[in-house]
Amino acid sequence: MDEGGREQMNLKGNKSESLRKAATVVLSLGVDNASQVFRYLHEDEIEMLTVKIATMPALTAEVVEDTMDEFYSLCQAQTFITEGGIEYAKAVLEKSKGTSVAAELIDKITKSLQVRSFDFIYKVDPKQLLILIQNEHPQTIALILSYCTTEQSAVILSELPRDIQIDVAERIALMESTSPEVVKDVEKLIEHKMSMNETTGITEIGGAKYIAEVLNSVDRSTEKYILEELSKKDPKLCEEIRNCMFVFEDIATLDPIYIQRFLQDVNTGDLLIALKGLSKDVTDRIYENMSLRMKETMEEESKYLRGVRLSDVEEKQQKLVALV
Repeated sequence: MDEGGREQMNLKGNKSESLRKAATVVLSLGVDNASQVFRYLHEDEIEMLTVKIATMPALTAEVVEDTMDEFYSLCQAQTFITEGGIEYAKAVLEKSKGTSVAAELIDKITKSLQVRSFDFIYKVDPKQLLILIQNEHPQTIALILSYCTTEQSAVILSELPRDIQIDVAERIALMESTSPEVVKDVEKLIEHKMSMNETTGITEIGGAKYIAEVLNSVDRSTEKYILEELSKKDPKLCEEIRNCMFVFEDIATLDPIYIQRFLQDVNTGDLLIALKGLSKDVTDRIYENMSLRMKETMEEESKYLRGVRLSDVEEKQQKLVALV
């Protein structure tokens, strides 16, 4: 696995840690206060927090205290910014908490204050959004998908006509920045459905890493088709996208300890199907890191596995990649 794939794993880890901290704060607030907080969250945010709270192990007093201290510091920084602006907040925090801590807090608050264009789009069902934008120019579709979640983009990209899929994927991968005026014009196309948010400055969107995340979320047949066709049009760009992706075969390139942790969480039936059609090197690498009991289970189940469809193999591979 290359640097692009590892960076994606790091991003997933950072998001998971942020979610853990948010869940810890909600738990510490108590039922009444937590219910008030939920009133200001989107439904998908409430769902993620609820699942995290329900599945979190018992928290130590030290973890709770550290998390609440960080939360309190962020609240303080927000108050200072409201009272006297960024510079005032920076001066107060540097004096009370030191330069490095102050810089970290200011950076977090500044990012949270930035309003992103198409913020409203996260609440839109991807099927509805598809109906709205499917007849637009591929560049317009690419711009909108670059602001969607990867899950939304995956649904929409999978449903577009084949020739449009390639065009849109290529445009997303090559997209680096766009002006506020262009973004505002595109927002107006769907403002009759929900309110419009305006951004300032130049916004970096799309890119090879983003389309790689989208392709990691679509079904494997769509992913393969887009990459194969894109490699014919622009081999260099296709290779750049591939380098940013993490696919099932990349599990074999992980350190043994990570492969073993992955194997602890998988269903042996799913794994057996997912390994179908892979190279011997990849299969051997995964088997090397199995426990003796798991190997015996796999060998026993393989006796009864017949007539596996390619679509089933791809589905299981995609499902297991999500566990990494």
